Amino acid sequence: MSLKPDIVLVGGGGHCKVVISIIKKLDTFNITGISDLEENLGKEVLGIETRYTDDELEDLHDKGIKYAFVTLGSVGTPDNRIRLFEMLKQTGFEIPVIISKDAIVDETVEIDEGTVIMPGAIINPGTKIGKNCIINTGAIIDHDCMIGDHVHIAPGVTLSGSVKIGTGSHIGTGASVIHGIEIGSRVIVGAGSVVVNTIQDNKKVMGVPARG
Repeated sequence: MSLKPDIVLVGGGGHCKVVISIIKKLDTFNITGISDLEENLGKEVLGIETRYTDDELEDLHDKGIKYAFVTLGSVGTPDNRIRLFEMLKQTGFEIPVIISKDAIVDETVEIDEGTVIMPGAIINPGTKIGKNCIINTGAIIDHDCMIGDHVHIAPGVTLSGSVKIGTGSHIGTGASVIHGIEIGSRVIVGAGSVVVNTIQDNKKVMGVPARG
């Protein structure tokens, strides 16, 4: 019998596949299954079966599964990830921080619940990261950055020191943000963009330099 605590993953697909890989290498949880749409029941993601739908999660918690994690990815809007995260919190699940063994995270970095740090990410001293964030593969976050809740830092992003990113923003693949820049809430920065000026809330910017 496994002494590792059980965890249920909520949301299948490619993002789920990477989280499963990280958890397996960490060997800290026993993944009981995936919760997804009814049409996906029985499908496997990296050998883990989709066994539940979201309306079964409360019953699973009552039966003793205390941990859950949002494994639905996000492209642009974080609304579905936020909805699932809040549902898990209201149900009473504990939502851990999951950090890949292949990431480099300084011991002074503060990371809130439900955030995943993917392989190859580098996070330097003084940085704070909020709840339910994705710090994706190969992202570089330099010193003293402040990242709000529900943010997705996509693969290959570079944040220079003292960058601030508001709640629910998406920084696209390969984008760069120069030192000290503040990006508001629910901003979408297009892939490959270079951000050199403050970006206000609810903007979509792209290009070199990034413009709305």
